[in-house]
Amino acid sequence: MEEFKSGFVAVVGKTNVGKSSIINRLVGEKISAIANKPQTTRTRIKGIINRKNSQIIIIDTPGLHKPKSKLGKVMVENAINSIPDVDVVLYVIDATDKNIDNAIIEKIRESNKKTILIINKIDLINAKELAEIIEKYKEIYNFTAIVPVSVKKDKNLEYILVEIERNLKVGPAYYDIEEYTDQTLRNLAEETIREKALKLLQDEVPHGILVEVTKMKKRKTKEMEKIYDIESTIFCLRESHKGIIIGKNGNMLKKIGTYAREDLEKMLDTKVNLKLWVKVKEDWINDMGIVKKFKAEE
Repeated sequence: MEEFKSGFVAVVGKTNVGKSSIINRLVGEKISAIANKPQTTRTRIKGIINRKNSQIIIIDTPGLHKPKSKLGKVMVENAINSIPDVDVVLYVIDATDKNIDNAIIEKIRESNKKTILIINKIDLINAKELAEIIEKYKEIYNFTAIVPVSVKKDKNLEYILVEIERNLKVGPAYYDIEEYTDQTLRNLAEETIREKALKLLQDEVPHGILVEVTKMKKRKTKEMEKIYDIESTIFCLRESHKGIIIGKNGNMLKKIGTYAREDLEKMLDTKVNLKLWVKVKEDWINDMGIVKKFKAEE
């Protein structure tokens, strides 16, 4: 009988290379906000993958970028600090990005961890270009494995888990096999609302969005149907941003609310009554009282 393995895996890489999409697909549930915008992930989010002979705890980290605020600095620290604490590192790159990030490679080299290179978006390049990328990265670092994938085309994702499992040690299940994340329902609700706002809003607004769920209560209707009452505030940096989030006749806020409610109902498997408000909280991204909430526990 095959021995049971377990371990922690950090997913690192630049912003917008598809880390959260890969994790959500591997976990089989949405635990991380996905949007075609940089810096979508702000905290270290754990996904739990339960397999026949292993339990893989996979950590989605904020994309590595040059920080322009205290929030940005904390995000980068979260990503870098996750590397020494894990058993395996997944380094995700975008197949269309020709630039090698030497800073990330250096962090991986310093950690001396088993590292699997994931080349995402291979559907956007040809076989010759892929071979060139593989050769280029082989020269830079001795990766444990190199796995070319396409999340969009659902290609080769199962090989990521095979390679992770191959590099884990014998160990116990750290979490109940029914669990798929360490996030609370409130966290997941906040992530869901923020994701919809990120997808729908103009580029300059999303970085300054903070979502706080202020009420999350389950009750029964008069017809004895279960329903969740969720109230949440979307904070933004400027009055002009508030207008954009609300939209003409409140249409944008309604759209964010509708899409978020649909996702929440699937996630909670029950009806949801969602109420959203928008408030201005100037320069909150540099307010350590707020920013420290995003700092990963040591």
